[in-house]
Amino acid sequence: MARRKRQPIVPEAREGLDRLKAKVMREAGYNVSDQSPDDVKYEVARDMGVNLEKGYNGTITSKDAGKVGGQIGGRMVKELIQQAKANLGKQVR
Repeated sequence: MARRKRQPIVPEAREGLDRLKAKVMREAGYNVSDQSPDDVKYEVARDMGVNLEKGYNGTITSKDAGKVGGQIGGRMVKELIQQAKANLGKQVR
């Protein structure tokens, strides 16, 4: 089965999303490569006791996959909300 690669609605946003992922995961204490920020998921999985390997992972449960993705995506969403709140205060009325 081919690996599905999620694409942002605005493809040009991929680079910015990767930078955001690297930033929030570094702040969480993870070692993140600028060239492969997606690889941080393996370190997160290891910390959570989830057996996530490069390649096919069809044997892990949805619950375990969600634990790993939630740690990363949740931190990204939290940071985006904080940025939006900060920008709301800067708006001129």
